[in-house]
Amino acid sequence: MIRVAAVGDIHLGPDSQGALRPSFERLPETADVLLLAGDLTRHGTVAEARVVAGEIRDLGVPVVAVLGNHDHHDDHPEEVSAVLRAAGAHVLEGESTVVGVDGARIGVAGTKGFGGGFVGRCAGEFGEPIMKEFVRYSRRCADALRRSLEDLDQRECDVRIALTHFSPVPDTLAGEPPEIFPFLGSYLLAEAIDTAGADLAVHGHAHMGTEHGMTSGGVKVRNVAQPVIGRAFHVYHLPVRERGAGASADRVGAAVPGAS
Repeated sequence: MIRVAAVGDIHLGPDSQGALRPSFERLPETADVLLLAGDLTRHGTVAEARVVAGEIRDLGVPVVAVLGNHDHHDDHPEEVSAVLRAAGAHVLEGESTVVGVDGARIGVAGTKGFGGGFVGRCAGEFGEPIMKEFVRYSRRCADALRRSLEDLDQRECDVRIALTHFSPVPDTLAGEPPEIFPFLGSYLLAEAIDTAGADLAVHGHAHMGTEHGMTSGGVKVRNVAQPVIGRAFHVYHLPVRERGAGASADRVGAAVPGAS
């Protein structure tokens, strides 16, 4: 059994130093890898990234992350990524990585993703150039996720996980105002996941959403935004799969110190 800890939308700032570290230090006892599903900072500043770096450095488990929209706000995503990588994190954007734990190979393909909406109520590549570019950007993110998952299939991973910030399905947005669904995710991400295959999809972004969802192809989706899970992280247990087999996603969690 492979234990995958995940959380997103931790939104750390200068006053957050040490807030998650006590819980994260327990990770070697409960998890084999930590996934960070974007919005790790409040405004995407390098100073805030350094706070995140202090929380995740030398945890004793691999850390894999994608950035979120907040992490892009200050227009320095490359610098934010560099700070996190210097702390040992694998920061993905249209890429994949494989981490080894006790002989098991955990493959993670990641992209921030973008919006656009879901089947029946989605934006299309029509009209003004800025609208077409909006949708094309979402498509580029999804295409990169598909290629990254396909790459993992060639690398003989025991499990494959799709890590995004934006949601691939509307299920996990339940609780959010329907009017903003197009800004919370895109069906293109789910198409990429179903086309390439994955054992689990993890995302954040939807603070008022729901934890559990599923793609039309049967891949389990989990919204791990911290306001949704209400804890420092949840751990999902994935059985080592045979080629072409799926995996279940049962969970446990760790509370944020001082949180109910």
